[in-house]
Amino acid sequence: MTEYTNLKLSIDGATATITLHNPPAHTWTMESLPALKQLIADLNANDEVYAIILHGDGEKFFSAGADLNNFSDGDKGRAISMAIAFGEAFEALSNYRGVSIAVINGYAMGGGLECALACDIRIAEEHAQMALPETGVGLLPCAGGTQNLPMLVGEGWAKRMILCGERVDAATALRIGLVEEVTAKGEGLQVAQELAKKVAKQSPVAVSYSKALIQAARDNPPAQNLIKEREAFVKLFDIQDQREGVQAFLEKRKPNWQNK
Repeated sequence: MTEYTNLKLSIDGATATITLHNPPAHTWTMESLPALKQLIADLNANDEVYAIILHGDGEKFFSAGADLNNFSDGDKGRAISMAIAFGEAFEALSNYRGVSIAVINGYAMGGGLECALACDIRIAEEHAQMALPETGVGLLPCAGGTQNLPMLVGEGWAKRMILCGERVDAATALRIGLVEEVTAKGEGLQVAQELAKKVAKQSPVAVSYSKALIQAARDNPPAQNLIKEREAFVKLFDIQDQREGVQAFLEKRKPNWQNK
């Protein structure tokens, strides 16, 4: 199996689990960000994988984001390279054809939280802490934070977290819509695995089409997306899985998805 810098990959059935592993705080580097981009590309090419789970190794950190030592000398060239690497990695994650689930099992700070924001679903363990503290050190979120956070929590809470540097706990994150579920400490991965099993019961092609339509609502007016929705529905009739899904339902059996 290919090795990816600071990332551990395991595949069980239709679910790939990515463990962030750069102790002690699982910070992102100029090596691990391209590795994530490549890993997502490889999983996109694996027709047998329908869902991704991301979590941090251990129980203290999901990810603390970027190592600030990278920016201590004010090197603008390095800042450009890091910003591009963050953007490409997390945009690849956001555009993964299947379902991505982040298990926030500890601190998710800066680029760590932005990684979770790039996922489709977020599950936080009860001890998790989340923040985008970049403005407090003279920086700003450059990996999608200023765009993805307000879509989830609204402009007001996004401004509290980014402009005021406010940190939120798991209970607050659930209340404001930053995460979809909170679990007991150590139980997030199991909950994510159960959710991923539900994904495996759906047509992977239909999931991919539906996800693209949902995310298109961020940029396009409803009138335009409604047309695309109908077009995608009709396009499914060229797909083998459409026939298999309907036939399986009528025959009262589980569908045998082929992802084509």
